[in-house]
Amino acid sequence: MISLRNIWKEYKIDKEITFTALKNINLTIQQGEFSSIMGPSGSGKSTLMHIIGLLDKPSKGTVSIGDKNVERLNDDQLSSLRNEFIGFVFQQFNLINKLTVMENILLPTIYSRKSFDYDTKEKAIEIMKRVGILEKANSYPNRISGGQQQRTAIARALIMNPKLILADEPTGNIDTKTGAEIMKLLKELNKEEKITIIVVTHESAIAENTERKIYIKDGEIVGKL
Repeated sequence: MISLRNIWKEYKIDKEITFTALKNINLTIQQGEFSSIMGPSGSGKSTLMHIIGLLDKPSKGTVSIGDKNVERLNDDQLSSLRNEFIGFVFQQFNLINKLTVMENILLPTIYSRKSFDYDTKEKAIEIMKRVGILEKANSYPNRISGGQQQRTAIARALIMNPKLILADEPTGNIDTKTGAEIMKLLKELNKEEKITIIVVTHESAIAENTERKIYIKDGEIVGKL
């Protein structure tokens, strides 16, 4: 499904200094996996997630999604692939407070260029039922709990029927009990909807919920279980 071959990511700090965030990463993610990328702060795990999620390009190496070699795609093609193939869930939720829960969930459909073979509002209602926030459809994000905000973010990630969900520290801004509920929901989506899910985390307790653990340190993969 996703293949990273000999991936390097380097940043120029000044004319003489280069910071290497990722070093020779080789990784394959199969369809239907429930995986975690785990490592301490500054290990390179978020950089790796950005490359998998097509939010950033490697300095060297090849990223393939399905039969598509990403480096051969132009910016518009990359944007379309990212919007239709990948759903994102972030630690900070990234919801727009001026929009209702329903409007936030529908946002990716507004910016999409594809034609939908389903009614997007009906789909949003179905997803809100699935993640347990239907009663909050007309509420604003700053008027609901952190757990409900994260469920809204998950619903927004699902609206485009993605093949992959990338969740960056999805339990970082919520309490332990709510975090366990969010991980249970992600696990159910993986099992029942067959969505590939990658969770980026520094917490071993969160990684234990996943079937495969990828450990990264100082920009290198140091273990895969």
